[in-house]
Amino acid sequence: MSIEHPTQSNSIVDVLETVLDKGVVIAGDIRVGLADVELLTIKIRLIVASVDKAKEIGMDWWETDPYLNSKAAESNTEALEKENEQLQKRIEQLEKKMNQTYER
Repeated sequence: MSIEHPTQSNSIVDVLETVLDKGVVIAGDIRVGLADVELLTIKIRLIVASVDKAKEIGMDWWETDPYLNSKAAESNTEALEKENEQLQKRIEQLEKKMNQTYER
């Protein structure tokens, strides 16, 4: 009688491909307390997935983070410049109103 061994073996590449295709979520909380008083809570959430899979489930934060995406940085700069112009106009309007009030 011979011993049969499975003919299918998973290499690390196969496992990695499956993980990136399907995704893996690891979640945990770390709590530090003293005498039943919670001093610190750290929530850890880790998702391992391919970029395509992450986008598919709605995770695309790296596209809008100015530190990770130069296009986002440009967009952020333009938005800040526009907001700055609007605030300067409002300040000028308020200063005019204040001057008119003091002149009376």
